[in-house]
Amino acid sequence: MLGGSVYIALIRFAISLAGVILLFHLLGESRFGRRKTIVCYSCFCVALIALACIWYAVDWESCVRMVAFTMYMCFTVFTIAISRDSVYITVYKLALIFYLMSAFVIGGLEISIIFFNRNVWADIISRIVLILVIAFLLDKFVRESMKGFGDYMENEADHFSVAVMIICILLGIGYILNPTLNKEVTLQRLYQVLVNLILTGTLQLLVFRFYLHVGKEKEYEREKQLIQMNYRLLERQLEILEESVDEGKRLRHDIRHHNAVMAEYARRGQQEELLQYLQEYDRETDQGIPERICANTAVNNILSAYTAKARSERIKVTLDVEPGRDLTIPSIDLVAILANVYENAIYACMEVMKQPDGRECFIHLILRKRKSKLVISCSNTCRMETEWKDGQPATEFTGGVGVSSIIRTAEKYAGECDFKNNSGVFVVRVIMNAK
Repeated sequence: MLGGSVYIALIRFAISLAGVILLFHLLGESRFGRRKTIVCYSCFCVALIALACIWYAVDWESCVRMVAFTMYMCFTVFTIAISRDSVYITVYKLALIFYLMSAFVIGGLEISIIFFNRNVWADIISRIVLILVIAFLLDKFVRESMKGFGDYMENEADHFSVAVMIICILLGIGYILNPTLNKEVTLQRLYQVLVNLILTGTLQLLVFRFYLHVGKEKEYEREKQLIQMNYRLLERQLEILEESVDEGKRLRHDIRHHNAVMAEYARRGQQEELLQYLQEYDRETDQGIPERICANTAVNNILSAYTAKARSERIKVTLDVEPGRDLTIPSIDLVAILANVYENAIYACMEVMKQPDGRECFIHLILRKRKSKLVISCSNTCRMETEWKDGQPATEFTGGVGVSSIIRTAEKYAGECDFKNNSGVFVVRVIMNAK
């Protein structure tokens, strides 16, 4: 601190707190609406700045030493209370904001000390300029990447490692903000501050890039699973198409015989026999028409393909499907869930068939729309025991088809998933917002 009256301290406190709020707003989201968030921030800022000014007037020396840490700790508690992110993600973002705060606070002090002979207004103006520059860089280069980073870090991060990383960052920042370093301008002091800023910033960057890379690798893995699932779906469709083509060839081959029989009935005047023969011919022809499960083309195709596959494996299939053509969920996402659920059910039944207990294998699939919700439920025969990993069926249990794809697609539409094993009957339930 460079000293000055309480009014100068008030301006410094207000600028620093406004800078921290601006930077955090670029990275995080409030759980409240815009108006309520503004009211909460305003009340918090007024109360905190008033207390800081009183502290500054009563005990200047202790205020200089501890005011930055105290105000930031209060801001941390307040932000965790109103942030939409989890506590770990919020604390990580706050550590980044704390680092940026130390950069513009120390930067403003150093500019004032080195170039303007400790002028307090130079410190204030420098802080404002640095805050605007940092906010611009965050908005341009970091903000978009940070949107998906929270999910990556929440799902992939080792919480102990994240805690150690945050502690290291806070220790480095604490050294940078040590007021005893600002008493004398020396090259050694400038070197120490600069090195700590660089090292702490590099640690932040490495952690950010690492978890971003891990998260993208997981995304690529899920996309690979989706491609494999689409490949299997195409195989099922080709099998049905080949069966239809073979059936068409057989019918065309036999049509000459049918025409000859009908012509003979006509020549003899045997009308009753001719009508009976035509009815039998119609029934035989209808058997070659693919089963129509529902009016929605995408759902009908995916269910037809996997139903044919299941029945070819001697699995009893029961379908209770209602949705029409007016589903708001894109076909590619709906197909991703249905194909994964159905494929896993077929795999589980095939695993049971290898066992000597002789249980009957079945699949019961329900797909219904209730008001603004789309409900998918699948019950199928499975092994008596399920291997679980992170609350999800293990890969060995599902045949390698991604359960995580089902979960992420459901979450995309504010949905939920539930998996359980009821003594050898595996149940999957998915509920999604279909507004």
